[in-house]
Amino acid sequence: MPWLELSLTIRAEQQPRVEEALEDLSALSITLQDADAETPDEQAIFEPGVGELPLWPTITLNALFDADTDRRGLGEALGELLPWLEPDQIAFRQVDDEDWERAWMDQFKPMPFGRRLWIYPWNIEPPADGDIVVVRLDPGLAFGSGTHPTTALCLEWLDGLQLSGKNVTDFGCGSGILAIAALKLGAASAIGVDNDPQALMASADNADRNGVAERLALFLPEDFDAEPADVFVANILAGPLGELAPQFAAAAAPGAPFAISGILQGQQDELLQRYAEWFEDLRVDMREDWVRISGVRKA
Repeated sequence: MPWLELSLTIRAEQQPRVEEALEDLSALSITLQDADAETPDEQAIFEPGVGELPLWPTITLNALFDADTDRRGLGEALGELLPWLEPDQIAFRQVDDEDWERAWMDQFKPMPFGRRLWIYPWNIEPPADGDIVVVRLDPGLAFGSGTHPTTALCLEWLDGLQLSGKNVTDFGCGSGILAIAALKLGAASAIGVDNDPQALMASADNADRNGVAERLALFLPEDFDAEPADVFVANILAGPLGELAPQFAAAAAPGAPFAISGILQGQQDELLQRYAEWFEDLRVDMREDWVRISGVRKA
């Protein structure tokens, strides 16, 4: 069935009141997106902390209503609840019904990373090929499907390591894709750390579906206190990477390979200086506008 979509362009500070008004008007769903998306002013937001709702300065807020909802009446009611709204901030359109999850899965195709590693969606069966390592993934609501350049950079790095018998720590695990890939590539055990409980749930579910749940331990950052890992990887953002460098150094065993990503081009020099205190053989690899820094924990 079709739906009526109401779109509003507002400032970030107006979002709570506008969302409350739309809920009062019985909106069936409400989504937020960057009003500057696909422009030079677009801003990326990844994996906020628990309880945080970082927003773009200008937001396009989309609300769905039943298709037979009276547009004029809805507009008048919204004007009464939000008298400061201008007509040019409001737009209506009819949208067709679609199985969004199915559409997403149809776009998510098998992807190779490195020599052996492949990420496969659940709706496609991998070939019976003993020479490839397959991770079956449903990213769910957490970041990390392999499609983002930072995830791809880390997956390729893991594929190039000798992981047999090693224990791996994945800080900022998201969907669990890196920890699960490490286990499928031969690691004996892995730890995933994330500040979002929903990410930990997605990681646990994906690990179970891949048959490695018994070898993956998951923690919130405040609960993470493990022995130094044989391999350490963190795919978060440059700011936290800089702040957490001493903690990451303590979490990596002497001689352990390490990699960090989530770094935009231009942010790597400061991080290279920061990490040189604890890590050596540092190198930079890039994909599109994103950077991976890798090296070895000093003995």
